[in-house]
Amino acid sequence: MAQTPLSMHPTGWFQVAWSSEITSRDVHKMKYFGREMVAWRSASGNLSVFDAYCEHLGAHLGYGGHVDGENLVCPFHGWEWNAQGRNVCVPYENHPNKVRRIRSYPVVERNEAVWIWYDVNQREPYFEVPDMFTGFGDDPADADNYYPPVPAATLFRQGLELHPQYVMENGVDFAHFKFVHETPFMPEFTRHDFEGPVSYVDFTIAFEEGVTLETATSGVYSINAGLGCSITKSWGMIENRTMPAVTPVDDATCDVRFTVWIGRKPGDDSPEMSRYGKTMADLVIEQFDRDVEIWSHQRYSDPPALSRRELKGFKALREWAVQFYPDGGPAGVDPTRPESGAIIPRHPSAVARTA
Repeated sequence: MAQTPLSMHPTGWFQVAWSSEITSRDVHKMKYFGREMVAWRSASGNLSVFDAYCEHLGAHLGYGGHVDGENLVCPFHGWEWNAQGRNVCVPYENHPNKVRRIRSYPVVERNEAVWIWYDVNQREPYFEVPDMFTGFGDDPADADNYYPPVPAATLFRQGLELHPQYVMENGVDFAHFKFVHETPFMPEFTRHDFEGPVSYVDFTIAFEEGVTLETATSGVYSINAGLGCSITKSWGMIENRTMPAVTPVDDATCDVRFTVWIGRKPGDDSPEMSRYGKTMADLVIEQFDRDVEIWSHQRYSDPPALSRRELKGFKALREWAVQFYPDGGPAGVDPTRPESGAIIPRHPSAVARTA
């Protein structure tokens, strides 16, 4: 992939793990945004994400560090750090070091995932991770009607040369569905508008042979919170909800995660993914992986050579995306208009709202 001109340090929420990966008293090593990090869960279950290095003499807390109660203990000299990254114990002194602090990141566990808030200026979060169920106006109890997605219905691809914005632009790219996903027609976008840092992109689509745009009775609703967090809900087809997440690792690569919720068969209350659920999830994942293959070898074109039909959607999306970059516009401000003008709402997706 040609080096993207887009910054690999956008502001927002980014998935760094699935919740089940961070077990009780575990110290989980990872690297994102060019920084070595650790995630750890205290004895009470509280989850924290830190920069990886002890502020004493720089030991990496992921190599030999351990959790003791509510604190993370350095393997080098036993210094203890609380969930806020503050030193609370120097075992060979009568008082802790109250000056130094390990950088910690705002953390949310939602939709089976661990999300961290990243901002180069260390501003506090100003929008939320949307809930997979309440975000679309459903009852939270509806989650019980879906098979548990992790780990059976997930995709994890590491160190790919792509960018989070590619996923957002893919959502307004109506033409690729016919050629990448072999749909019988190009979808009709039924919604494309913005509420500050959140965008909504809904469209009518079908995968069955012989279906036309005029006869289609299925589609997708999507909510995108910043560039790193997206959730979708399908309607009129197999019950599924998806969560693609792209997180920068360094200035050239990203990790890609994809989580799929499949609706249970009537009467199936199994606590684990069924064979049916796994088969359906694999079909959804296979379609997403086709996109990943293209993104990971894509050059970011600026300006792109867009057709007349493509222009409004892509233009509105790129204007909206500017706000998340360090040199972009004021955080949380809408683009030049509250709706892109790219579509005419026709379907019930117009009632979707974030939690």
